Amino acid sequence: MVRQGMTLIEVLLVVTILLVIASAVVPRLVNRQEKANVDTTKISLKGLEQALKLYAIDHDGRYPTSAQGIDSLMNCPDSNDESFWQGPYLEELPKDAWRRDFRYTHPASKSNKAFDLSSSGPDGVHGNDDDVTNWD
Repeated sequence: MVRQGMTLIEVLLVVTILLVIASAVVPRLVNRQEKANVDTTKISLKGLEQALKLYAIDHDGRYPTSAQGIDSLMNCPDSNDESFWQGPYLEELPKDAWRRDFRYTHPASKSNKAFDLSSSGPDGVHGNDDDVTNWD
């Protein structure tokens, strides 16, 4: 007698084995992606910090105000400052790993630096534990 295929039990056994393997692997991949997004956002924060420091060097130690924001790194914030402004200080304004804008505050209220920079993190809500900041 020649056998022509697999039985239903054999197919279910193979599917079960694949699901067990997937349940062990997928959570690890998801955690790695989240860590990679946080690391990418931290690197972007460092780049923004460096651009803000260059801006301050060109402006006698003054950083953009909160109202002027980090857009000042791309466009001269005030026509009175045109003689100081040597920008743009970045090719484009970075976004965090979740494609959201960074939050900038000057003077700083949370960090020991001149300014606060933060991302709302994976959940998109500012002020909770998953935020990525320059004061951690």
